Amino acid sequence: MNVKAKGYLLGAIAAATYGMNPLFALPLYKAGMNPDSVLFFRYLFAIPILGIMLKARGRSFKLKRKEVIPLIIMGLLVALSSLTLFQSYNYMEVGIASTLLFVYPIMVALIMAVVFKEKLNLLTVLCILLALAGIGLLYKGGGNSTLSLTGIALVMVSALSYAIYIVGVNQSVLKDIATLRLTFYVLLFGLALFLVRVDFGSRLIVADEWYLWGNLLALAVFPTAISFLCTTQAIQYIGSTPTAILGALEPVTAVFFGVAVFGESLTLRLGCGILLIILAVTLIIAGSNITTYLVRFRKLFPRIPVKNKKNR
Repeated sequence: MNVKAKGYLLGAIAAATYGMNPLFALPLYKAGMNPDSVLFFRYLFAIPILGIMLKARGRSFKLKRKEVIPLIIMGLLVALSSLTLFQSYNYMEVGIASTLLFVYPIMVALIMAVVFKEKLNLLTVLCILLALAGIGLLYKGGGNSTLSLTGIALVMVSALSYAIYIVGVNQSVLKDIATLRLTFYVLLFGLALFLVRVDFGSRLIVADEWYLWGNLLALAVFPTAISFLCTTQAIQYIGSTPTAILGALEPVTAVFFGVAVFGESLTLRLGCGILLIILAVTLIIAGSNITTYLVRFRKLFPRIPVKNKKNR
């Protein structure tokens, strides 16, 4: 296998493993666990995994004083994004939730245009319209059914929180921190939100079957460590833009598991809506200058380091 083929394969694996979130989360919900407890254990298990990866690469854990407060804020933003996404699974099908979440690159473009006066070109406007059309198709499902407004609101908050996080990290003192170390501390500070929400353990729902602990561990391993490692290698083999575009496999994977494993429906209307959103996001990644923002930080667990030796 040549280097380019290996890079595309690794990029696909990275995106697909992140799309496994619902595969491991929904059985935990069915067993009686709530999003707060699931995410508490997910973060708790992911932190030492990333710490071991950090140590194995010879990276320092040291932080500068000026980096602590911004890291706390970024950690809480990522935790809020995680919480609202996982809560949305209780209100809508996971494939639709994951697809709606995928609009976050468009939100990044809008934030850059509104806050930092970055030019909003015709392609970006077209992509926004395509995404809105896709969301409209998803909102009006099969028959006369419509999506839960609560579920949509939760996913939009998740996408917006993550978009603010992406922009905030790239526009702050944190932009020079190596990705792996940044991720470690973002999860560490983000864990505080779930610690408070489970009332420091008094309201924590603990898995009572061995296979449920397997699901919790899988959430930390597949969408975290494996996804991180594969994307890091993919960016080195094929570059940042192709790797970011391969992120479209994340909602596709979630839709696949939703239909194949959890019996969710996929009508022609829903399929067209999903395709419109994926097309819109792919076009905006391929044709705008926000790629450099997206390739370093991916949903929940940043996976792609900036393309320079300092951050590898």
